[in-house]
Amino acid sequence: MQKKPELLLPAGNTGSFFAALQAGADAVYLGLPQFNARARATNFNQFQFISVLKEAKKRKVLVYVTLNTVIKNTELGQLTEYLHFLNEAGADGIIIQDWGVYYIAKTYFPRLKIHASTQMGIHNSLGTQFLSGKRFQRTVLARELTMKELETVVKKSETETEVFVHGALCYSFSGMCLFSSYMGGRGANRGMCAQPCRRGYDDKNHKKFLFNLKDNQLLEYIQKLTNTGVSSLKIEGRLKSAEYTYCVGSAYRMVLDDETKIQQALQSLELDFGRQKTSYFAGGDIKSAISDETSTGIYLGRVEKVLGNKILISSSVPIEPRFRLRILGMDGAGPLYIIVRNPEKVGDFYQFDKENINVDIQSRVFLTKLQEKKIQDKLEKVGQLPFKAVSTDFKRSILKGLNERQEQVGEKLYFRIASTGWLSLINFNELDGLFLSFSRTVWNRFNPADAFIQNNREKIYIELPKFIAEGSIAYYADMVNKMAGHGIRNFVIGHLSQKLLIPENCRIISSENVYAFNDAAVKCIRNEGIENFIYPFEIDFGTLETMNYKNGIVPVYFYPELFYSRMPVYLENGADFSGFGAKTSYKRYRKNGITIIVPDRAVSILHHKNRLSKIGFSNFLIDVSYDAISKNRLKTLKTRFLKSEQIQPTTTFNFTKGMA
Repeated sequence: MQKKPELLLPAGNTGSFFAALQAGADAVYLGLPQFNARARATNFNQFQFISVLKEAKKRKVLVYVTLNTVIKNTELGQLTEYLHFLNEAGADGIIIQDWGVYYIAKTYFPRLKIHASTQMGIHNSLGTQFLSGKRFQRTVLARELTMKELETVVKKSETETEVFVHGALCYSFSGMCLFSSYMGGRGANRGMCAQPCRRGYDDKNHKKFLFNLKDNQLLEYIQKLTNTGVSSLKIEGRLKSAEYTYCVGSAYRMVLDDETKIQQALQSLELDFGRQKTSYFAGGDIKSAISDETSTGIYLGRVEKVLGNKILISSSVPIEPRFRLRILGMDGAGPLYIIVRNPEKVGDFYQFDKENINVDIQSRVFLTKLQEKKIQDKLEKVGQLPFKAVSTDFKRSILKGLNERQEQVGEKLYFRIASTGWLSLINFNELDGLFLSFSRTVWNRFNPADAFIQNNREKIYIELPKFIAEGSIAYYADMVNKMAGHGIRNFVIGHLSQKLLIPENCRIISSENVYAFNDAAVKCIRNEGIENFIYPFEIDFGTLETMNYKNGIVPVYFYPELFYSRMPVYLENGADFSGFGAKTSYKRYRKNGITIIVPDRAVSILHHKNRLSKIGFSNFLIDVSYDAISKNRLKTLKTRFLKSEQIQPTTTFNFTKGMA
């Protein structure tokens, strides 16, 4: 009989922690005040965390800690303090995204058990194989996998596997979203997501919610997931209430313990106060996964009348005292919140005090919270930590050990193209490397034996995509071997695990998707035999300036991929749309079955090239993947680069304003 998977519940605060225990959690996950992807959650200070561990141990419940953001170089000292604290306290595992966190944890705190966050983008068996070799205990798999893919990946995995089964979904692959960062420097990879996927966009003068996904719900697939051998079932929701944690956790606990109670559990989930539900890729529910309703809560009805300080609403359920309601205006105004007091039934409506707020007739009304269930929220107080803080000398020794030896090299310029149409316009004498970022359709037509390709093969780099579906691993393995067999032995990988596809004696560069945000991440990447790497597109000058290793490749011109998703986008006509009520426009592309959203203006820091050179950077990338094919464009970009001049119309993304 297949072992029952762990039920892993969220704890965004003390109340949610006790709700998780009461709901039957086998494990909880929570965050400390920094370095976690839910910066807006209440989270736990160090004293509370010690108390949580004690309480959880009494109940034989495991506690995992989220350290799943990318870390700036200036934060490595504080990160070391956190890792020391978690190591001494006895956390049952840490959930990470940043390869720098991995390097410091594995090198200096080997007792810590490491889980790969879904933001690490593990989406195939190549990823779990790689992590197994790196001594990860667990892999949190991408949410975009089909049930067939999940079965294959889980069965092949030598690490434990974890699957999200309930809660909010990101439109983009986790870890690959730049939209929030692009909108205002609030990086999703820094736990500061502004939720651009929940916003309305203008599609041919119609306001639409193009990317607003329903909430994930896989309760009816629990038996299938159990049969695959998944180690842990995870509920999303560290920003949700204790009542949510209890409601959802209890329902999944019920079905895990007795699958015949599925209908009773489904009925309970109707009160989780989330969005509409989808089984997403695991259940094959793709066409209906996007919703026009962004609000969470249970839709009750509309405001029918306003009489003085009273409002009358229609409702599909009886209105009771202490219901918490959210009211949204017809034009999307609001939300307004009301706690119901002394409701009266008046004919077909319910009447109650509107608490001196302005409410429009026909506004929509949602129930967001019932009368609260009494849940313990008092932790045993801890007066002082039962161990010493990390020493200053130890921190210094760690930071000193991150210094990478780097050779002084002359200036190098790389180009990236996504179409063979550029090849006839390229002068290889004017660049040091050309990255070919082609789709499968183009690779199928590409002839590595062509004389032009062979004459320039020392400067040609074959680039692999960020996402390789399980069924496509063999295709890319064959393609890589074919290229190497024709003497093309330079490759750019979009995920660190893809190095397993590259033959020996080849040169490997990692793309901007393999985040090198700090010296520890650089050390880790370099230790993997990666010759060089591209700095992340959302990086800022302040972060670059603090890094000791400056031989990486700085992107100075590119169109950032704001969304990178397996979900299609349905537009009225063409591939252009805009931010609703804003001048910013975007374009949609489809490549290898992936939806990619880019802004209509490129990012350019060409005019900062001399500034970067002065502080030690000498490798640069110009990416014309989303430009119209033009010899003049190539010439202009090269000229502006050499003169350190800006090109317009462009933006500078986070480079000058910084990222939170």
